[in-house]
Amino acid sequence: PNPSIEERDGNKVCLNCGMIKERTYVGNERRAYTVEEIQNRRRTEPRWRDFGPRTMLPTTKTDSKGKSIGPKEQALFSRLSKIQNSLISSIERNFWEAKPKLKMLTSKLNIPEYISETAWKIYSIVAKKKLTMGRSINGFIAGSLYAAIRVHDFPRLLDEVCEASLTPRRTVHRSLAMIIREVLPSLGLRYQPITAESLVFRFGNELDLPMQVQKVAINMLRTASKNGLARTG
Repeated sequence: PNPSIEERDGNKVCLNCGMIKERTYVGNERRAYTVEEIQNRRRTEPRWRDFGPRTMLPTTKTDSKGKSIGPKEQALFSRLSKIQNSLISSIERNFWEAKPKLKMLTSKLNIPEYISETAWKIYSIVAKKKLTMGRSINGFIAGSLYAAIRVHDFPRLLDEVCEASLTPRRTVHRSLAMIIREVLPSLGLRYQPITAESLVFRFGNELDLPMQVQKVAINMLRTASKNGLARTG
């Protein structure tokens, strides 16, 4: 039969007989085992973010082929690096700092992806409106996440978000108030206060309580609400 060649694990393999025709080499990179070798052999440092790629210009004295770079070329690359850094906007610097922190916070609290996306949309508007100027970025990150949690009516408490983000409750509460007042209306989102029913299901699942017990607890809450018990927060 005719050979059917396909690349598998760096080799060109015939799918009919399994014979390796040739190897596929990608570049001529040298391995680095120590910290000094990593620093000396690093040429570029690509930084990928959800809001766009960014490549940092190298500061080494050799090019990709190992040839030394003259003083004029070094001065040129140094100037280009300064120009590139000057072209980065303050919003992009803000995003570079905020995105990893938000990702770490959502991972620590086991927040679903759709809530994390809503939180990032909220924080993007916060940064574009420059609400973070002179204020705590961590407070707005935690506030954006909790606002997204309340928009989707997810069973998480404000104290849990504050504890996971290592941010004082007062700071998060102040940032949350600004988000509710100035950001959520522009996105068409509605802040929903936490309900006791959602917490009943959450605590019931954590304690492995039967569904019948959870239903009884919800009926008790509804009866108490009809009798005038205020339970919003």
